[in-house]
Amino acid sequence: MLHGCAQTGPVADRLGAGVFGKEWGRGARAAVAALLAFLALSTARAQGLPPELSAAWAATGLPESSLSVVVERVDGTRVVSVNAGQPRNPASVMKLVTTFAALDSLGPAYVWRTQLLVDPGTTVSADGTLSGPLYLRASGDPLFKLEDLWQLLRELRLRGVRKIPELVVDRSVFGPVAIDPGAFDGDPSRPYNASPDAWMVGFGAVRLLFTPDPRHRQWRVTMDPALPGVKVEGALKWSDAPCPGSPSVQTEPFLTSSGVSLRLSGAVSGGCGEFSIYRLALSQPKHAEAAFRVLWQEMGGSLQGSIRAGGVPSDAILFVTHDSPPLAEVVRHINKMSNNVMARLLLLTLGANYESGPATVANGDRAVEGILAARGLRFPELVLDNGSGLSRDGRISADSLARLLAAAWQSPVMPEFVSSLAISGIDGTVRRRLRESEAAGQAHLKSGSLRDVRALAGYVLSASGRRYAVVSLVNDERAQQANGFHDKLVAWLAAQ
Repeated sequence: MLHGCAQTGPVADRLGAGVFGKEWGRGARAAVAALLAFLALSTARAQGLPPELSAAWAATGLPESSLSVVVERVDGTRVVSVNAGQPRNPASVMKLVTTFAALDSLGPAYVWRTQLLVDPGTTVSADGTLSGPLYLRASGDPLFKLEDLWQLLRELRLRGVRKIPELVVDRSVFGPVAIDPGAFDGDPSRPYNASPDAWMVGFGAVRLLFTPDPRHRQWRVTMDPALPGVKVEGALKWSDAPCPGSPSVQTEPFLTSSGVSLRLSGAVSGGCGEFSIYRLALSQPKHAEAAFRVLWQEMGGSLQGSIRAGGVPSDAILFVTHDSPPLAEVVRHINKMSNNVMARLLLLTLGANYESGPATVANGDRAVEGILAARGLRFPELVLDNGSGLSRDGRISADSLARLLAAAWQSPVMPEFVSSLAISGIDGTVRRRLRESEAAGQAHLKSGSLRDVRALAGYVLSASGRRYAVVSLVNDERAQQANGFHDKLVAWLAAQ
């Protein structure tokens, strides 16, 4: 690459001699030097923001020091580079690092297996009673939903089981990984704050179904599953205003003498119709235990003893198993909808597969670093933290993310990785962005946002048929003002 006039002398001599031969003289030398200087200046400008994007950035009112941008063709030709090496918090864009490492190392067909086992010689009596304890070996399945637990228990019923003397849950695939859901932002009921756990059922969240009753001008709420010890208090106010979009409902969890209550507040237009929200009420182990009891009872089964933590004996016999969807599908859930707890579980799964012993965040981080290093991707500034991007400490540079996107594009798992990203104006976290733009449907993107972070990364298909990788990270207390700039950046690339 040319970097100004200092290098034009020897280059001009070689170029001029090749063109003019022995007649190469001072005038021709000056002309070629001027040409090379112009090319050098053009190249330098090409590395900065083009005029239309410079204007869009200026409109944010943010300092350029808060911005890092890299744009390059997927063949490696860099088009824009601004503060590329500066480590920044990428928010949920960090999920690209975790998910690519997982696809690259585990493969798109990898599955998690949740198993039910029994001791050797265990029998089922005529009335459906197991003669010994039932063991559940948890696998850290990030997408083990309520219906998956129902299916697992239905398999037990099909085998004649009605009465379980005791359930022993083995979570030993992970170490002590639980977190306080309220620690990040003081809102412990929000599913994005869910704690990871080796046996997570439905992300540990209950569904609150709100049904309008226009005659009485009331909202009726139903909790699913109806967990023992969890109640809903308060009510939403009925509004006759036009529905503005997604209803806003506040839920405040608090402890009572009998368990946990979710106190509702807010006003919702009756015109919004039926809707659901999801909230955390219990810890992951207690939620899974309560869901097990409720579903098993609904199926006509009974649990005579307790549900306790323990290990599966080495000679235990497999009774029933449930396989998760393949990793490629799990990664689509993580990236398109930016699911934090699933990303945390994926990082822990990498740790469990990379080192012996129970997985922790630390060996998950080491696993990702080792997987990327094997591909020649060494990011010395990387602070992966929990792998989800829901972190104040996560750090990576735009340059490193661009290198990761380039490596992913050239890898065998490129189709699965790209298809996991949200499509501009179509689905996922960017479904409402660029809808009316020519960029709608032309970009596969991962967005990220925290209080002082706005980030975007992915691939854009231009009008000329070129594919570009783009990364933009903004760290500033007014970072939300960069949303319009990011949309214009994608639209500009789509128009190239």
